[in-house]
Amino acid sequence: MVAWYPITPSTSLIEATTDLLKKFRVTPEGKATFAVVQAEDELAAIGMVLGAGWAGARAMTSTSGPGISLMAEFSGLGYYAEIPGVIFDVQRTGPSTGMPTRTQQSDLLSTAFLSHGDTRHPVLLPGSMKECFEFGYAAFDLAERMQTPVFVLTDLDLGMNNWMSEQFVYPEKPLDRGKVLTAEELEKLGSFSRYRDVDGDAIGWRTLPGTAHPKAAYFTRGSGHNDAAGYTERPEEYQAVMERLARKFERARTMVPAPVEYRNGKAKIGFLAYGSTDFALRESLDQIEKEHGLSADYMRIRAFPFAHEIHDFVASHERVYVVEQNRDAQMASLLKLDLAAEQVVKLRSILHYNGLPIDARTITEEFRTKEGL
Repeated sequence: MVAWYPITPSTSLIEATTDLLKKFRVTPEGKATFAVVQAEDELAAIGMVLGAGWAGARAMTSTSGPGISLMAEFSGLGYYAEIPGVIFDVQRTGPSTGMPTRTQQSDLLSTAFLSHGDTRHPVLLPGSMKECFEFGYAAFDLAERMQTPVFVLTDLDLGMNNWMSEQFVYPEKPLDRGKVLTAEELEKLGSFSRYRDVDGDAIGWRTLPGTAHPKAAYFTRGSGHNDAAGYTERPEEYQAVMERLARKFERARTMVPAPVEYRNGKAKIGFLAYGSTDFALRESLDQIEKEHGLSADYMRIRAFPFAHEIHDFVASHERVYVVEQNRDAQMASLLKLDLAAEQVVKLRSILHYNGLPIDARTITEEFRTKEGL
């Protein structure tokens, strides 16, 4: 199920998806097994996505920064009530209307913590056309496995420009629908509590509407609830749910796409980057080595929460440059919240935010200045 509202530069994603659905999601008799709904705004679109996800459909929306701003309250509902859904954000410049036809990586912090209160969302960061395809279906598996909204952040450079790409590989693994109880399984159990951690993985079992068993029903609440989905304002019950949600998010470190290490020559200097910054940085590292005789290691971040390999990478280098396309060093800020204090002081930022895609020479010259070369 797709719900969306038109916005540059994400409209083409929905248009292409709709064409593919018409080709691949139709029965031999010609009946569509999908729905594409143009909502009245982005707030309505994500509401439809969560409704469909709650009902058992795989559901998504696509937007850009201004639409993300409108999705905050429903994103919190999805996190707290534990409803799967996928939000594709094709980032453009901001704030406000900004420059709709220019690129940035400036929605990272807003998506990671979208909504009020203590809210954290998994964020996938594809760096190529091939990964946009792969992270597309990975996001749906992750959303249903974790029972939560998942954000996939590309940018206008990836989302609207023409790219050469490696051939896509069709997934061979079956869909992962997560922990869903059938009527037969419920009959054996006798009952279940929607938000109870019975397996020690911080993820409760769920049932889908229409499951033919008298014990299948539960209340889905955005208000305070206990592990049996009952309303509560008891401090200990509320805190227990919030602590379980934190443990569930911590588990996601091993469930999201792992980082990719392109260089590991045990150099003193390391680089971190993500998304479309990757190509320019790899070219820049060749320039730095050729022009200044310096080698540096490089790891590409592909998701938040951060995998443990990223912690190890920072720990193993004297200085680590975080290269990103925004003014406020959003990735570096997110890393600083995650790293130990003795690792935070190693981080340096190289920033690019004029709306044009970052280029290798910009990275090389900024690095040269910061290193005093």
